Amino acid sequence: MAKKIELDGETADRITVLTLKDYRSYLKKELVQFKKGEYLHPEDVAGNIKAIAAMDLIIKHFGED
Repeated sequence: MAKKIELDGETADRITVLTLKDYRSYLKKELVQFKKGEYLHPEDVAGNIKAIAAMDLIIKHFGED
């Protein structure tokens, strides 16, 4: 039988925010590299921009920057 991990809401929210911030940072890094001349598929550029904006909104919902 698998063991169950239980987290309180505050801890779960913090993990969510940290994960979103980490992924947002990765996408921003890709865009910086793209601006420096590294190839990134045009759909990925647009997708990264949209995803970053969406994550900004969600992160703010959790009361973070």
